[in-house]
Amino acid sequence: MPPPTLWRLAWPIFTEHLLHVSTGVVATLMVGHLSDGAVGGLGSAGQVLWLLMMVFGALAVGASTVISHHLGRGDTEGARRLARGAVATSLWLGGAIGLALLPAAPWLLRLVQLPPGPMSHALPYLQWMAATLFLESMNFGLSAALRAHGATRTVMVVMALQNAVNAGGIALALHGPWADWTAHASGVAIAGAASRAAACAALWWAASGRIGLRLRWADLWAIRGDDLRRLLAFGVPATLQNASWFGAFMLVTALSARMGEGPLATQNYVMQVASLVILFSAALSQASELRVGRLVGAGQRRAARDEVLRNLRLALPLATLAALAGGVLGPRVLAAFTTTPEVLHTGALLLWLGLLLEPGRAFNLVLGASLRAAGDLRYALRLGLVSHWLVMAGGGWLLGTRLGGGLLGLWCAFIVDEWLRGLLLLRRWHGLGWVRAARLSARH
Repeated sequence: MPPPTLWRLAWPIFTEHLLHVSTGVVATLMVGHLSDGAVGGLGSAGQVLWLLMMVFGALAVGASTVISHHLGRGDTEGARRLARGAVATSLWLGGAIGLALLPAAPWLLRLVQLPPGPMSHALPYLQWMAATLFLESMNFGLSAALRAHGATRTVMVVMALQNAVNAGGIALALHGPWADWTAHASGVAIAGAASRAAACAALWWAASGRIGLRLRWADLWAIRGDDLRRLLAFGVPATLQNASWFGAFMLVTALSARMGEGPLATQNYVMQVASLVILFSAALSQASELRVGRLVGAGQRRAARDEVLRNLRLALPLATLAALAGGVLGPRVLAAFTTTPEVLHTGALLLWLGLLLEPGRAFNLVLGASLRAAGDLRYALRLGLVSHWLVMAGGGWLLGTRLGGGLLGLWCAFIVDEWLRGLLLLRRWHGLGWVRAARLSARH
């Protein structure tokens, strides 16, 4: 069976990501009317959760890739078996991390040097969300299985449901009849937990009907060793790379927190807008990965090579246009969050820097995902470990703190990091350094 077209996969993924990001934007808008401290606190807690979402997402990406390899070979039963293993593994991982996060939340927030005011909002929010991480991790596993089978529109619809439940819950928590005891961070967290539960139920119903996926109690304990090794072989390098990036980003966040509440709030506001700008590249990279995974599984390596180069030529202009839109429209979005002149001025400058940042990020997303789909996992990991800490974190300290560049210096370091890694990944793909790994992936 030929893989679905790029656009058939990409537009629902784009819409899904848009809905997912809008969840955070809606929460920021609602909480922003309380204070900048509340936004800074929830934003910092959200960055900790973002790291965990990156871990779950990386495992889900590994699952999508391995499932795609089996579907490319026509092995639907093997794909379904791996899907069950991915969901079970995600459930255990989310439960374990959630239990560990409950007592570790204060330490993590102190690690980013959060001031006392934002801390009072961040801590209860983070602890509430930790209790339902197992639901979110399972949602990632179920979504990965559905996407690998081409059911990207189904996942999109479920995300719309989750977004609606979350927005309605936040409105009730902050302005409804229970606002006295659900106000602020706890109310936002309760709404998020309810939306996770609704999405989990909907995804199970969809996976059962669309791909015949059913998880028995025994499947939670009887994950096949070779299946687990393959899932981890693809998921762990992606997780380590994402964790490395996030660790470096947390260090940069700590630097911005030391500049004061204003720069910290500015970075959180701009990151909300930037998360919208990145969606085009993110959707194309995920769709490209699903297609390349099927082509590699079918042994069509030349077709996979040409596919990635076509997708990259499409992603670069789209990323540039998205960054241009962010520079033009972003200041209006910032004005909806805050009226502080310094925040608005610096935020607008950072958004215009996106014209340099986003094309480099498109290189990373599309080529990194394609190398992962081909089974070439170690090169991007080694490159990321070096660049994240030396260029992004080290350069951010040098330009932002040591030389007094502030947030502009930090973002210049982001730009250099993205372009350096992107160009080196392009050389790797053009040099066919991934072909040997693709042959091994097709055999297994």
